[in-house]
Amino acid sequence: MVGAKAFARVNYLAMPEVRIPSFAKINLRLDIVGKRADNYHELRTIFQTISLHDELRFRASRNSKISLAIHGNDRLAQELIGKNLVFRAVDALRRELKIRSGVEIDLRKKIPAGGGLGGGSSNAAAALLGYLQFIRKRLPLERLIEIATPLGADVPFFLFGGRALGVNKGDEIYPLADVKKHAILVVAPQGIHVPTPEAFRWVNAPPLPSSQTPRQKAAWSRQLTNRRANSKLSKFCALCWSAQLAGLSNDFEAAVFRRHPRLATIKRELLRAGAAEAMLAGSGSAVFGVFPSPALARRAAVGFPSDQTFVCETISRDRYKRLVKTAF
Repeated sequence: MVGAKAFARVNYLAMPEVRIPSFAKINLRLDIVGKRADNYHELRTIFQTISLHDELRFRASRNSKISLAIHGNDRLAQELIGKNLVFRAVDALRRELKIRSGVEIDLRKKIPAGGGLGGGSSNAAAALLGYLQFIRKRLPLERLIEIATPLGADVPFFLFGGRALGVNKGDEIYPLADVKKHAILVVAPQGIHVPTPEAFRWVNAPPLPSSQTPRQKAAWSRQLTNRRANSKLSKFCALCWSAQLAGLSNDFEAAVFRRHPRLATIKRELLRAGAAEAMLAGSGSAVFGVFPSPALARRAAVGFPSDQTFVCETISRDRYKRLVKTAF
């Protein structure tokens, strides 16, 4: 317990309360290029933030600890606090900035866990941004990215939001021009959970040249120059520069759908209900559809009474920056 004078100093330096939304993402394109020597996978992906979101609240504490209360997800609430990405993000910033005063954090969950929507990574990035606002401090963007990256491959993307290209492990981010707002229906199926490490094993991606035998490297070179590979890369580049959400694809789909046919059924039902495009979200298990209007998306949601559904919209980078109050 700190004294009254010390607590007054804490209140003076920190905002009384900071609230920050923590937005979900979808992958408009997800290409698994191969498996690296470090056992991670080389990816090419196009991220897009959507309006479905959790919320983080920061308040001053009368002690020097980080306290975290989680609402809306019992499993997360029962985990050890030290494993939570919000705790780890704030703890990393406190050590970086040598902050000793405590903070009380409320995390209100709405993004389904294990759906491929980036909820945990988004929470980590929102914790970094929100805590800096709370203590009225700034860090250079380059250093913030260095702190964000070990927390998870998707975390750096959520420092930017909007639409962005992710390469390497998905953690090397290049902002792309935003597209016009689109209505999105997310379907989170009841009783299906797809752990990301398992999904990568199911795909069984080939090793990259750095970890290949000479014969494998020769085969890799032939694969890169064949017509099918060139066509795939051309379509990826076209989507990067397109003003439309068309030509979406996800390399996880075939492997995940084989093990969970219900997800393939959801995709077909979304397309039959009027979605212009439909696809697995990340490694799953959520599936999303891109609809011409929110009204059509709401009508389609009625067709999934046993599942969680979320009618939302794409969020541009400028709007994302305003909502999470970033300066970069």
